[in-house]
This record gives sequence, C-alpha cells and structure tokens, in this order.
Amino acid sequence: MRIIKISIALLFLLFPVCGFSQVLLEADGLGNTYELINSVLAPTGGDVVENPECIHPLFGRHIAEVWDADLGQYVFEFYIHVTPDNDRCINFDRQRVEIKTYDASPAYLKGTSGETVVYKWRFKVPSGFQPSASFTHLHQVKAVGGDESDPLFVLTARKGTPNKLELNYYESSSLSSVKFTSVNLSLFENTWVEATERIKVNNVGGTYSITIKKVSDGTTVLSYTNNNLLTIRSDNSFIRPKWGIYRSLLNSSDLRDEAVRFNSFSIYEVPPTKVDSYSMNDENKFKATPNSTAKTLKIEYYIPEKETVGIDIYNLGGQKVKTLIQNESLESGKYQKQVDTSCLKNGIYFIQLKTTKSEKTIKLIL
Repeated sequence: MRIIKISIALLFLLFPVCGFSQVLLEADGLGNTYELINSVLAPTGGDVVENPECIHPLFGRHIAEVWDADLGQYVFEFYIHVTPDNDRCINFDRQRVEIKTYDASPAYLKGTSGETVVYKWRFKVPSGFQPSASFTHLHQVKAVGGDESDPLFVLTARKGTPNKLELNYYESSSLSSVKFTSVNLSLFENTWVEATERIKVNNVGGTYSITIKKVSDGTTVLSYTNNNLLTIRSDNSFIRPKWGIYRSLLNSSDLRDEAVRFNSFSIYEVPPTKVDSYSMNDENKFKATPNSTAKTLKIEYYIPEKETVGIDIYNLGGQKVKTLIQNESLESGKYQKQVDTSCLKNGIYFIQLKTTKSEKTIKLIL
C-alpha cells in the first residue's frame, strides 16, 4: 500500500494545489496515521483530526491503521470509549473522533455553489454495534460560514427495535431534521460497504444522491435521490465532509467502547456541465465571468466536435496557477463550469482553453 501514498504525493507535485480536483486517502500501514491524513486533507498545513486525546492521552491515538483480512489491505480503525472520551474537552455530553476538510483545506476539497462533488468511502461497523438513541453520526456533510451549527446531511446510527442507520437532512439549524430514509443497522454489521454520495451544490435546485453497496457482491443496502434540494445555505461559504464516530453521551449506559473501520476516502469534483443554450455565437464562445463577492468564476465554452480538452489559468509571468480541466474527453456541445477562485490573489490572469486542434486564450481580471 506504500505505492498509493507515493502516488498521492506525486499528484500534488504534478498539479498545482489550487487546481487539483480529486484526492484519495488510503491507509498504508506505516503508523504515521495522523500525518498521512493531514497530508491529504490539509496538504498546506493544519490538523483535520478531531479526537478526545486531551482527556484520554494514555490510550494513544484514537485512529490507527490495522490489517483487514476481508479487504486484504491496511485500513483506518477509529476508536471511541464511553469513558473518559468527550468532544475535544469542549463538550461533555457527547464525544467524537472524526476526520474532515475545513476552511484551511485547499479549494479542491471544498464544495462551493455551482460545483458538483462526489464523496466516496468504505466502512464497516462491528457486530453488535450499540448506537445512541439520540445520534451516532458516522458521516456528516457540514457547511462552513453563516448558518453552520447543524450539518446538512448525516448518516447516523440510532438505537431502536431494531437499530437503524438513517439518512437525515437539515435545511437550516433552526429547523428539525428530516429523515430521508433508514434501513436496519444489522445489514452493515461486520460487513464492508462502499458509499457514493453525489451533491450538486446550490441553495436553489441542488441535487443529492447516495448509494451504499456491499463490497463483497455489489448488493445495494441503502439508496436515496433528491433532484430539487437546498444543498448549501444562502450564507454558507462552502460544504465539506466529515467521517468517523460522533455520538451522544446522554444515555451512556446504552453504549459500549467501539471500533469502526474506514478506508478509501475519495473527494472528486465533477467535470463541467453541458448546457442547452448561450446568448452569443456558439463558435466563438469562450467566456469567463468572475463573481468577486462569492469568489467564484463561471467559465462558458463551446466544443465543435468530440475533443480532448484542457483549461488552465496562468499568471502574468506565464506560470500555471490553476488547472480547471485536465485532458477531459468531451463530446461536442456547450459547457459551463463554476470555479472557486478563493485561492487566487487579485490581479491579471490568462485562461487558456486547449484542444487537440486549437487554442483560445482570454484575459481575466480578479
């Protein structure tokens, strides 16, 4: 598994951090677990691991890398203890050990309005897993900035008869959650599953889907789709994923010490969207419209025939500062893409659209 880690490092070297659109985090078994996680989810520096080690240092790190015989590879194992773990010595009615992206993470790890992001990961809960009747989150999609108290989407295990795994949604922190779907938790016990979550980020007309399948045979155990949904609140800056164990301690007698396994975390920005119409001549269409308030850029362009397409941003010195599309094979048609420009300083840039047959360059002022 060492090759995977080296591949990630090489990808960061080959593509500008500002423009890289996909990452993969997998355990390599070398033992520098927090360092590995931070190198992928916070490559420019920072700490994305939330743990209870302030109150429980004797246990050591609450995420380890262990060999999994079912997958035949190293995976991450997240540990939580009923006593004395809490929520980072901040909250004592709950406890957590989670990993995340956050405001200091690069732009390609944040979902901003207009973008479509795909989160993919594998997890396995142990046999007899004991969730809280309040909440035991295993995955969250959180918003940052503005109304950010409650997550937007959560996969949470809940005590019941029988225990369930629920997909819940919070349109705002002032409204109660809505249960989109739920299935028996027993379907997940001691079974590796792979989740694929796709979100078109928008506060009007966003879309959301999630499918969870067994790794062993591809059987679907949970599925949900909604094609008209608020997926970012109007005052949020971006959305980001969290994975791990975050549970209530209000009824601690219901709980036990747990170890949940995760691996193969992927964050991917979907290539540009094909659209139906433009207001100017299609053949000459290559336009960039910056939004300084939202720190975004809308790129519109036309491809006359099936081509391999690349779009890059260069500074005045001719240095590539952001890759928007990296050698994507696109059918003929009209396309648009929303781009996060928060990582670019104000100034003059040039955007180059390059295909196998032509090049177009336009000037951009931020």
